[in-house]
Amino acid sequence: MAMPDSRQLEELAERLARVIPPGLRGLRAELEDNFRAVLRANLDRLELVSRERFDAQAELLARTQARLAGLEKRLRTLEARSAAGQPLPADPAGGSGEA
Repeated sequence: MAMPDSRQLEELAERLARVIPPGLRGLRAELEDNFRAVLRANLDRLELVSRERFDAQAELLARTQARLAGLEKRLRTLEARSAAGQPLPADPAGGSGEA
């Protein structure tokens, strides 16, 4: 859920104020201010993030998942070779292969 901007909060508070029963219309401005304050306080508590931040994190997660899938496939191949007694390829990172 994207964080609503100030304009959206204002519109929501105004819509809430418009549905006030006729007997309470004199309190409309005060109620509208209260609606605004309650909306802001509760939205702050939800710890929402912007759409841009969410999209960046989703992209990072997708890249990480793709990398993990590639590493898991490589590990399965190496484990199969090792179990079959085949020599393992040299470490492309230049390491000795020992932990």
